[in-house]
Amino acid sequence: MYCPSCGVAVTPGSSYCNYCGEKLSGAKSDSISKSPEVRPETLVGAMVFAFVFGLGAITILMGVMKAVLHLELGVVLAFTLLSFLVMLLLEGVFIRLLLSRKRGADEASDTGLLKWQATRSLDAAQARGLPEAMPSVTEHTTRAFDPIYQERKPK
Repeated sequence: MYCPSCGVAVTPGSSYCNYCGEKLSGAKSDSISKSPEVRPETLVGAMVFAFVFGLGAITILMGVMKAVLHLELGVVLAFTLLSFLVMLLLEGVFIRLLLSRKRGADEASDTGLLKWQATRSLDAAQARGLPEAMPSVTEHTTRAFDPIYQERKPK
């Protein structure tokens, strides 16, 4: 997770950026708004079960309505068509859940790539902004003692 203000990496779940102090609006809402994770294998299994169970139930109900209830063929076909449409609607919901998981995974990978590119562009901008590389404390200390060391050095 990155701060939207300064681009520094922050720990997930933080409310504020440790570097610039910006309030992170998505910290709490991301954990609440996420739907529970459903594995694709579970969705495919539910789709197969709903289809097989639905066809079996429709077939049995058709037989019961014709043989036991002695309903006319038109009423039996209307009920069968209605039941089949409900089953197709349920299958459509499962397919939509399966495709939204795939799309969410693609967007997450795209977002990660965009964050990485933004971080690289920030690093490049900071490197261009400084006229020269800042020496480390050790180099500065060593350079401070260089003239003294050279004066004491016997010739």
